[in-house]
Amino acid sequence: MVAAFYFCLNFRIQLETSSDGRQHDLCIVHAGRRPSVIARGGFSGLFPESSDFANQMALATSLSDVAVLCNLQLTKDGVGICQGDIRLDNTTNIAMLFEKGSKTRKVNGQDITGWFAMDFTADQLLANVSLVQNIFSRPSAFDAMLPISTVDDVRSSNPPAFWLNVQYDAFYTENKQSVTNYIQKATRLQGVNYISSPEIGFLKKIKGLVSKAKTKLVFVFLDKNATEPTTKQTYGSILGNLATIKAFASGIVVPKDYIWPVNAANYLEAPTSLVNDAHKLGLEVYASGFANDFTTSYNYSYDPSAEYLQFIDNSQFSVDGLITDFPPTASEAVGKSVHSHAFSLCSFSANIMLCSVHRYQTYKRYMFFLYSTYIPQEQPINNACLYAEQALIISHNGASGIYAGSTDLAYQQAVEDGANIIDCSVQMSKDGVAFCLDSVDVTRDTTAAASFMSLSTTIPEIQESAGIFSFDLSWSDIQTLQPQLTSPFENNGGLPRNPANKSKGKFLTLAEFLELAKVKAVTGILINIENAAYLASQKGLDIVSAVDTAFGNATFGKQSTQKVLIQSDDTSVLSKFKNVPAYTRVLYLKDEISDAPRTPVEEIKKYADAVTLPRFSIVPTVNGFTTGTTKVVNEMQAANISVYVSVLRNEFITLPFDYFSDPTIEIATYTSGIGVDGIITEYPATASRYLRNPCSSNSMSDSSYSIIPAEAGSLLQTIPEETQPPASSPTPALDVADVVDPPLPAVTKPASPPPSSPPPATSPHSNALQNIANVGLSLVAIMAFPLLSLMCN
Repeated sequence: MVAAFYFCLNFRIQLETSSDGRQHDLCIVHAGRRPSVIARGGFSGLFPESSDFANQMALATSLSDVAVLCNLQLTKDGVGICQGDIRLDNTTNIAMLFEKGSKTRKVNGQDITGWFAMDFTADQLLANVSLVQNIFSRPSAFDAMLPISTVDDVRSSNPPAFWLNVQYDAFYTENKQSVTNYIQKATRLQGVNYISSPEIGFLKKIKGLVSKAKTKLVFVFLDKNATEPTTKQTYGSILGNLATIKAFASGIVVPKDYIWPVNAANYLEAPTSLVNDAHKLGLEVYASGFANDFTTSYNYSYDPSAEYLQFIDNSQFSVDGLITDFPPTASEAVGKSVHSHAFSLCSFSANIMLCSVHRYQTYKRYMFFLYSTYIPQEQPINNACLYAEQALIISHNGASGIYAGSTDLAYQQAVEDGANIIDCSVQMSKDGVAFCLDSVDVTRDTTAAASFMSLSTTIPEIQESAGIFSFDLSWSDIQTLQPQLTSPFENNGGLPRNPANKSKGKFLTLAEFLELAKVKAVTGILINIENAAYLASQKGLDIVSAVDTAFGNATFGKQSTQKVLIQSDDTSVLSKFKNVPAYTRVLYLKDEISDAPRTPVEEIKKYADAVTLPRFSIVPTVNGFTTGTTKVVNEMQAANISVYVSVLRNEFITLPFDYFSDPTIEIATYTSGIGVDGIITEYPATASRYLRNPCSSNSMSDSSYSIIPAEAGSLLQTIPEETQPPASSPTPALDVADVVDPPLPAVTKPASPPPSSPPPATSPHSNALQNIANVGLSLVAIMAFPLLSLMCN
């Protein structure tokens, strides 16, 4: 029985002794103050800004001291409402209800046309107008469901801290409305922890009217070229004289690129001295502009946690707060950080079981929001404590989100990023050299199209589209090709991957890959073998023997220190390795399934020790929402078959809304929530950051944070049934015919010249519900849906 983690003390602790006789150090606590998480409009990355759903979800999924930020607007009768845009038609359906309500007003010297809160009474707005999302990558399913929130509404949700941002005091003053009077009343009756504004005149005016002990005043920097209304200076020039701000504010809010500039190529430059300069003057610094579904610097590899950590966990400085549309991810990052603040640093050895009362309590708060408020009570809440056995991190063509897949640099990066298992999908050259490349079609990941387009052909047994195939090129031909770092979302989602690394690295032979794995002393390797029957019968190439020979030369079959996983979608290939007990055989079930009945599972047991499944065989989705969890993992594991899920990627466009545009939540869902035995990922660093640091604590509920696995299907049920997306067509269950393949044909050298008679038919391939190419396209379409569907609405 492995050890279980129940609490952290103020010093390093040791867990109970596990069955292997070892004790496991787990927790270190640092003294200091951690950065604040400020939820802009609540959880506005998921629900419409400042809606009741957004505010409640922010409180349920964030650090216990999260601050909720309201962007103040005033109605015609002086009621404060929370809306980020002064034009209500950008965030509500007001234009449909009050068609003639549009006006042109001068705002900070510019003519702005739209629907303004000050032209409508509170009753008109609250009784008629509903909120909508105005960012295409976010769900539109909650549009027109929720009313505008007043400041009182937000305060009544009892946030631990309340932040009121006053963006347009001069505008309201010019139109004979007093934000100052409203603020005085609000702070007296309700209490406001922070008041911020980009207008110096307002902050100076309000300074003597609020309690310094209870309310912090914060100056907001806008774009460096924008003009501050009071001084008529640009914000860039004000930045050069921070000392003057101390006279009327205790802190500053700055766009994140004030701190970490990003160049025209979308890479980080060296940080500015702003944070340290402000701290020397006694000013707190809050960074703004964080959102998981915005394109950020390539340095972050589409991992939002990496961006947050750049601001709070570096050797030079830490900001005092993060203003974000996605407070759970910011909370997650603060929980991981270990520099200068009161954070818990949690780590564990392989196979340690984790359980913490705080994790369960956090999970319960989240589920209370979903179930108690919006889901019928008869649906059960999982009261089981959340255990998380450490899953294997398996690379997909190395760290192929960072470097071109299957190159030496991709593999080296995967090892550095914490992958337990590095993988090689074996392809064969015309002259029999086995090498690593994701696909037998070399056009996708190389520059082959520029040099060998005359060799393009269509082979229906392999794929529907035309391609240039590795077995039609010699190894010397392949060595002339440059690798290409590609993104499945570059064309449809506008999310390219690290252009600076586009053509870096070199392709490896299988022998070179095995040598790299030995030198790097990785936990293990995964060798993927496909198209064996076609290669044998049509091209005279024995891929199985090539792998076996490479293993023999590298002595992998005679050692037990490194795991060897042999993966194939063909049971006949796996049968060839049956007599090597050191190998773990993995059946690749490429096509989506909804169930794994006992009979086909028993067939799998004859050939494999594990299966690799696509994500949607475990957590199906519809229109960007998860619909639930299948029983496939439980059914496989009940038969002692390990389950690996494939392929995980960081890009938010591939993530269902339930994961909050955060790849870490997806990883947590599959590992901590569902309990898969391994994840196959193109970004091992993201998986490693979570699995090596699942910060959980019982006794530290005020200074630690637990990453909550998604409860698949629960978010969809918050949408009224009549407006839920239509159910998808039913996915078939696994069948014996989808498992068992005929024996491999003999290796037959093609005649030269080719015979006039048709070539021998290739043995039918089972893994399939077939149509692999179409399934791949379907997956990309589903992953792209959150963005594309909203663009069409």
